[in-house]
Order: sequence, then C-alpha cells, then structure tokens
Amino acid sequence: MRRKIPGTDLLIAFETAARHQSFTRAAEELSLTQSAVCRKISTLEDYLGMQLFNRIKKRVSLSGSGQIYARQVRENLKRIEHDTLSLMAHRSAGRVLELAVISTFATRWLIPRLVDFQKHYPEITLDLTTRNEPFMFIDTPFDAAIHFGDPIWPGAVTEYLFGEEMVPVCKPALLNGKSSVEASELEKMSLLHQSARPDAWREWFEIAGLANVNAMGGPRYEIFAMLVEAAKAGLGVALMPRFFVFNEIASGELVVPCPYVLHNQRSYYIVYPEDKRESESLQIFCTWLHAQAKSYLDTEVGGKNIE
Repeated sequence: MRRKIPGTDLLIAFETAARHQSFTRAAEELSLTQSAVCRKISTLEDYLGMQLFNRIKKRVSLSGSGQIYARQVRENLKRIEHDTLSLMAHRSAGRVLELAVISTFATRWLIPRLVDFQKHYPEITLDLTTRNEPFMFIDTPFDAAIHFGDPIWPGAVTEYLFGEEMVPVCKPALLNGKSSVEASELEKMSLLHQSARPDAWREWFEIAGLANVNAMGGPRYEIFAMLVEAAKAGLGVALMPRFFVFNEIASGELVVPCPYVLHNQRSYYIVYPEDKRESESLQIFCTWLHAQAKSYLDTEVGGKNIE
C-alpha cells in the first residue's frame, strides 16, 4: 500500500520557512529562489488540503494547523537525519546503542568512565541524549535509559545500579576559616536548591535535628551541573549527591561543612524495553555498567550499599 506522505523536499521547504517565518530567508538557506520555495509550499498545502501559512501582503505567518504541523515535521526530520548519519557513520547495524541519560549523571559519572568501555568494546558506539523524565520507548529511538526514581517503568526491565546520598557542599571561604560548622549555622547561609527537589533541604535539616526550619529560600537551578558551578562560585551552600562532587571534594575546591547525610529513597537504574533483552550490545553495556557501579560503591563509597 502506498504511503500517504508528501515528498521530503516539500517538508524541508516547509520546515525551513516555518522556522524563519519567511519564504525569502528559507530560499537563502536552501539555495533556492523564493518562487521555488513558494511553489513547494503551495504544492504541500494542495496535497494536505489546508493552508499552512497566512499570507498578508508581503508577510507570512503560520496558521494554527501550520504551527502544529511544523513542530511535528521538525521532530521527524531530525529523527530521519539522526538515523541517516548514524547509519553512514557506523554501517554495522546493531552496534550502536542509543541511550537516554540524566544530564548531570552523564557528565559527572558516566562519561568519565566511558574511556574504559571504549577500550574494551571499540566495536560498540554509544550515542547519548538527555532525557530527565520517564517516557515510552515505543515512541523513541532509544535502546535504554539511565533513570533516577522508583523501579517502575511500564513495559521495561529495570536493573538497580545504586542509591544516592546527598551532602551539603560549599567553598571553604564561606566557612570563615572553620573546617566545619553546625547545621544551625548553615540555616543562616544562602541555600542553593535543585528545582526538581524543593524539599531536599528541609529533609536534610530534619535529619540534622532541626525541625520547623524555613529552608525554602534561596536560588533555584534546573540541573545539578548548574548547582555545582554555583557552589564553586561561592554563591552559597548546595545540597548535592556526593558522587556529583567527588572530585571537587577530593581536591579541596569544595568542602562538606556539616557531616549529616540525606539518604534518598529513590535510586539509579538502567532501564530497557523487554524486547531488547536479547540485544548482545545492550547486554554487554549493562554488564559493564553494573561492574562500574560496583567499583564505585566499593571504592568511592567505601563499600556502603547506599539506598
């Protein structure tokens, strides 16, 4: 059965014009004449039976349907381009793994360890894309995801990696020459928050024995990578997963001003669709990842199985 899909040249012309809100600028980007772009978009509109652009005098703007279609076409063109480049670069099907990863986990924990994976398995290429929230694998190109949360992911296998312990960190200069301070002193400092964990500081103060502390004030940052940089800049005290700042603590650039630890109830998992169980490349990666997690727990965490 013949598919009801417009030609890619029409879709590319439309996506480019939609992005620029201009046929002229689209023509410049595509090295076409303005009239050629106009013809392609008119052909697409005739094919769809609807108007994608509003044309008022010499200006164009997306119609309501055009706005929705532009977003959809843009995402699908990106996916086709990604798949094409991946095939051209690697050629050997099944030896490229598409991983969805939590951004700071990837930059602070996973990527520094990938040299070892590359050394032992040079035939497998890992493509990493940031995804911080759960999703349905069927709607994506991903083979697996590294997930922080509960071990529940519909239609997928979840394998435990390790838990998380959070500690306060700051620049040594904020302690005014002291090596440590009481939790009550931290309450008076600028508290740096991760946006997705608004209650973390309150929970930490409760563990430190301070109830009814107003710990909601202070700057908020979307991801932990921003929080690390804010702490290094001396903007305040950040509550961080210890392994995200392991190197900074080891070097003395950041210090733990108070010893209380917040053990998160959630953990890190490697997650993959059930139909990927037989993927040799994925199982190689999972085995390697579990070995790295065990090494991390045995060395950096001192053998504690944090959960």
